[in-house]
Order: sequence, then structure tokens, then C-alpha cells
Amino acid sequence: MRSFDFSPLYRATVGFDRVADMMDRVLSADVAQPTYPPYNIEKLEENAYRISIAVAGFSDQELGVELREGALIVTGRKAPEDEAERAYLHRGIATRAFERRFALADHMKVTGATHADGMLHIDLVREVPEALKPRRIAISGAAPKAVTTDVTNADTVEA
Repeated sequence: MRSFDFSPLYRATVGFDRVADMMDRVLSADVAQPTYPPYNIEKLEENAYRISIAVAGFSDQELGVELREGALIVTGRKAPEDEAERAYLHRGIATRAFERRFALADHMKVTGATHADGMLHIDLVREVPEALKPRRIAISGAAPKAVTTDVTNADTVEA
């Protein structure tokens, strides 16, 4: 495992602590990345995204989507079943409880969530405020100083 030293980043920047902390979390080998449930992240347009999560066997009431502290948290809690009524010969469909977290960038907004055909789709859009969007600044030339010469006294006068 590689180890990166982010101290030069801290010395030369202000307010990027969150980025360095996120990189530390991603690069840490202590946390095993969960693989259940499987998901896709799609870029639909320039500022539109969709997260699709395979949630076969879960109803709308057993799923939760929440925004908390800059993270999108998706949970699934299956209602307890009476196992005595069923006799499985093979049980390959996982319906165990899960919690999946997605770190969201600044200005990301969840616009909706739909559940159909065993897939949970969460739509997101990046809405950058007008004040933070790049804008072109007009450059005006400095007005040149007007220099006039008084012919009668042969003096130079600045206006």
C-alpha cells in the first residue's frame, strides 16, 4: 500500500481539508469496500448524474435515501420474515440489510429517486451558484493623460 504525505497540501492551501481527508479515506486499506448491493454511477449530461442500485426483493418502504453532512446515504432494511413458513432449496437472492454511502461534491443536489423493476435510481444535478460560475471581466484601458501646450507662454500644462 502506498502512503502519501499531504502536508505540502496543507501548507499551500486553505480550506481544502475535506479533500485531503477524503483522499485519506479512499487510500486507507483498513476499510474493506462493501460490494453489496451492486450499483452504477452514470453521467447523463454535463451537470446531471444518476446512481442506480440493484435492490431486488426490497419494497419502497424498506428503502431509505438521506442526505447528511455532504453524503448521500442509501439504506435497505428488510422486514423480518417468518422462516418457518418457507423451506429454501437454494437461497441466492441476498436481501440482507445494507447501508451505502456516496460522498457528494459541493453544489450537488438530489432531484429525485425512483424504484422500479428491482432498481433504485437516484438522480442528482450539480447547481453551481451564479456567484461561483466563471465570468469574463471586461478590461478597460486607462484614459491617457491629456497634454496641452500653451503656445503663448510655451509652457506645458497637464490637464
